[in-house]
Amino acid sequence: MTQNRPPTNTFAETPRSRCEFYRRVCSLPTVIDPVTGRITMRAGLVGAVMMPTDLAHRVKTRLDVRGVAPLPIIGHPRAAMWTFLVRADIRPIADPEQVARLWEARVVVIREGDIALPSPASDPLMVRTWVSPAISAFRPSGAVILEYAVGCLPRGRGR
Repeated sequence: MTQNRPPTNTFAETPRSRCEFYRRVCSLPTVIDPVTGRITMRAGLVGAVMMPTDLAHRVKTRLDVRGVAPLPIIGHPRAAMWTFLVRADIRPIADPEQVARLWEARVVVIREGDIALPSPASDPLMVRTWVSPAISAFRPSGAVILEYAVGCLPRGRGR
């Protein structure tokens, strides 16, 4: 007598299938490193704003209250940072005090270079998770994310 067992790993996710999802559903220009399985994309039309988790959580809460969704947010657990994927609409900041506040708060705007996305491939050097997964082509305004981050910072410089 044989037992009918469901096949194992019939629908296992791979870096390729995840990359295709990012491209087709989320309109993210992703590529796969064939050696590591890392999924990355070049910043350009899509940018990113990275900040410490505690600040990012406050920003996300404010955006949730306003109904801005879905928010594609990547978590970096080892670094205690979150990265918001955004529209690349952030203009250079002219106010030196505001630049200093963002610098001290460890807020980073990514306009150029590679942005790493979560991959199902195991890579102990580069842990990425979705705090809030990319599920569509919607990305919030980078300028709005930055504005909310500034609004969550304490007034005046801490030094």
